[in-house]
Amino acid sequence: MDITQIRKLIRLIQSSDVTEIEVTQGDQTVRISRQNAAAPEAPPAAADYSPPAPTTAPVAVAAPPAEVNNNEEHQVTSPMVGTFYIAPSPDAEVFVSTGQKVQKGETLCIIEAMKMMNEIEAEYSGVVEAILVKNAAPVEYGQPIFVITPLA
Repeated sequence: MDITQIRKLIRLIQSSDVTEIEVTQGDQTVRISRQNAAAPEAPPAAADYSPPAPTTAPVAVAAPPAEVNNNEEHQVTSPMVGTFYIAPSPDAEVFVSTGQKVQKGETLCIIEAMKMMNEIEAEYSGVVEAILVKNAAPVEYGQPIFVITPLA
C-alpha cells in the first residue's frame, strides 16, 4: 500500500462519521483512527480546586510482626507494578505460607501486570518469615512482598 492510498483513506475518514478504519492488503495492514472531535472538558483552575473530603478513614498498612527479622537483605521485592496473588487461582492452595521452607526457583506468588501472569520465584533457598502483602492487593515496583531468611 503506498502513501497516496493512505492519504485517500485519511481524507475519507475526515469527511465522514467513521472514527476508525483498518485495511489489509496482502501482508500489510494499515489502521487509521481519529479521536472524537468534541474538545475535552477543561480542568478547573488551580485557585478553584479543593481536594474532595475523604469519605472513609485512612487505611493503615499492616506492619510485619515485631519478632520477624525484617532485614532488607532478606526481603523479596516486587519486580513490577501489578496485582499480587498468593495462589494460582481463587480456589487453589497458596504457593507458600509463613514458616514454610522454599527452594531456589520455587514459585512464591504471581504478579498480574497488563493481563499477564508473572510467576515470582525464590532467588535462594530459605524459610518464609513473613508475607508482607495481602492477596489481590496492588503492588509497586520495588515494594517488599516477602521476608525469606536464607538456609545456612
